[in-house]
Amino acid sequence: MFDAPFFRRWLTATAAAVDREAERLTELDSPIGDADHGSNLRRGFRAVAAVLEKEAPDTPGAVLTLAGRQLISTVGGASGPLYGTLLRRTGKELGDALEVDRALFAAALRHGVDAVAALGGAAPGDKTMLDALFPGIDALDGPSGSFGAAREAALQGALATVPLQARKGRASYLGERSIGHQDPGATSSALLFEALAETAEGVGGSREGSRG
Repeated sequence: MFDAPFFRRWLTATAAAVDREAERLTELDSPIGDADHGSNLRRGFRAVAAVLEKEAPDTPGAVLTLAGRQLISTVGGASGPLYGTLLRRTGKELGDALEVDRALFAAALRHGVDAVAALGGAAPGDKTMLDALFPGIDALDGPSGSFGAAREAALQGALATVPLQARKGRASYLGERSIGHQDPGATSSALLFEALAETAEGVGGSREGSRG
C-alpha cells in the first residue's frame, strides 16, 4: 500500500530528476520547441518539492492535487497545464483514501493520462508526452504490471519519438523537419516514471510502498 509520504517522496524524486536533466531537456527542446522545457519544469518541480515540504498533505490524493496546482501556477506555456492536469486529475480520482494499492493508483493515473490527451487534443504517435505516458501506464496497469516495467516502457516510448513527425504542439509547425529529434515532453514524462520506480524500489526512500 502507498500512502501520502510515498507520493511526496515520488514527487521530490521527480524534482531531483528534472533538476538533473534540465539542461538536456532544454537541448532537446531547442530544435523543435521554445528551448525552455527544462528550465520551465525545473522551476515548477522545485516549487512542488518546496510546497510539499511545507504543507505535507496527509492523503495521496491531496499530495497530487496540491502538486498539480503548483505546477499550473508556476510553469508557463503548455507544460504547466498539461503536467498539472495529469497530477490533479489523478489526485481527484484517488479521493480521500489514506492508502492506495498499485491497481487503484494505476487506474487513477490512467484517468490523468486521458485528461492530458483530452486537454491537448493529442493521441499516441503525435510526438508528444503521451508517447511516454501511455506506454508507461499500460505497463503499470493490470495484474502483471509493475513500476519497473512502467519505467522501461516510458523510456522506450520517449526514444521511439525520434523518427516521428510531430502532429501537435509547436514542433508540428516544422513538419518533416521535426523528424529525427526526441520529443522533450515524452522525455520528461519518462523521468516521472523513472522517479516512481526508484521510489517504489526504495532508492532514496523505503522499499515498495510506504512502510518498508
